[in-house]
Order: sequence, then structure tokens, then C-alpha cells
Amino acid sequence: MTAFERNPSGHIYRVDKFIVPEHVRDEFLSKVEMTHKLLKTLPGFLQDLVLEQTSGPGEFNFVTVVEWESDASMESARTVVAAMHEEIGFNPREVLPRLGIKADLANYWRIET
Repeated sequence: MTAFERNPSGHIYRVDKFIVPEHVRDEFLSKVEMTHKLLKTLPGFLQDLVLEQTSGPGEFNFVTVVEWESDASMESARTVVAAMHEEIGFNPREVLPRLGIKADLANYWRIET
């Protein structure tokens, strides 16, 4: 049996999955774009992906992935993003339910196989 090594790089991945109704797609993507533009400027940011489902039975039609150098860099970014959201009057906890968007938000690490 092979042993699987947890998180050999120390990098952390933020993976957010969304169910986004078609009629709010553009509004949703504008907020994602704004947030990801900021993330790309922050220390510890390594890469990101914004994915839209093209086929299959899955319920989540959008997935965003951001790779961070460490937990600390991701936590620092969370603080900066929260401050930006507050500055522009954007509260995701209010806006997402109002738009009918459902989210599954979590942190992951890589498993070496």
C-alpha cells in the first residue's frame, strides 16, 4: 500500500463552489473579477482559476480556486478582502442569498500520490 503525503509544499488552496442562477451570472462574475484582481496583488498569491461548468450532472456551475503560499498568506488576504468589501458596501452573507446563489467554501491542501 502506498502512503500519501499530505501537503508537501505547505501551499493551501481556497476552493469555492457556487450554484449561480443564469440571471445573476454577470453580476456574480463582476464581483469575482474584482476580488481576484485584488488577490493577485497580495503577498503569497501563487495562482488562481475561475471555472464555469460546461457539462455533467454536478450542481455547482462555478468553481474558483486560489493557491496560496501558506495558511498565513491566505489569512492575511482574507483580512484585506474583507476590508475591500466593507469599503464598497458589499456583504457576501447578504448578497449571495438575495441573488439566489448557494456556496460551498473550503480550504484544501494537496495530497502527493
